[in-house]
Amino acid sequence: MTVPFNGGCGACRTGTYDRPLAMAFQPIVDVTTGSVFAFEALVRGVGGEGAASILAGVTPAMLYGFDQACRITAIETAAEVGLLAQEAALSINFMPNAVYEPRACIRATLQAAARVGFPTDRLIFEITETEAVSDPAHLTRIVEAYRAMGFRTAIDDFGAGHSNLNLLARFRPDIIKLDRALIVGIDGDPVRQTVVRHCVALCRDLGIDIVAEGVETAAEYETLVAFGVGLIQGYLLARPGFRMLPEPVWRPGMVC
Repeated sequence: MTVPFNGGCGACRTGTYDRPLAMAFQPIVDVTTGSVFAFEALVRGVGGEGAASILAGVTPAMLYGFDQACRITAIETAAEVGLLAQEAALSINFMPNAVYEPRACIRATLQAAARVGFPTDRLIFEITETEAVSDPAHLTRIVEAYRAMGFRTAIDDFGAGHSNLNLLARFRPDIIKLDRALIVGIDGDPVRQTVVRHCVALCRDLGIDIVAEGVETAAEYETLVAFGVGLIQGYLLARPGFRMLPEPVWRPGMVC
């Protein structure tokens, strides 16, 4: 799908992006109910090229247009592949530095949702590249504006780089996604186990849902579920599906 985007919201227009984009989708599974909680939209080239190759061609001048094109492509593709027939949400990654004024910069997203009949209360905005956020107060304004408009927000890669407790101290997202670095080998690592147990307790106290991303082994899965993590994403359950909604692979005894 090609989404030429050269419109803007006044001050937040910083350039254009007219290269073709596509999306893959990976489920976030609620293991307590055996259902899909959300599908995360992952940017791809039209031939299935990975996100890294796409992002490598995005210059600072293209940032706003690229961010807007990704949102529109995610919503339109999700509708095309049948997400409207399910109850799962759609999680869209966004770059805080591409949003200059939240309510103005959301217009194209709302227009895309209206065109395909996608309910906006099923949209989750996943904060990426938090290490590049030079103004945490601006990020807080974005989250507060999105919350007022009925969207949910998530912090991606929690526990890595600058995606840490400082962000939780400034605002309370609806969801945090534990970074893969905390997940890999957790079944045999007492330090990672301690960190994740405390993260689960913290999120429970704050009323925040917690997702473990990058889960690849049954042992990792079983450890996380034992700690009270109910939302799981990773190759163990499903790899991203290019322009499709993959079905999670359920194994005996995996649902709580």
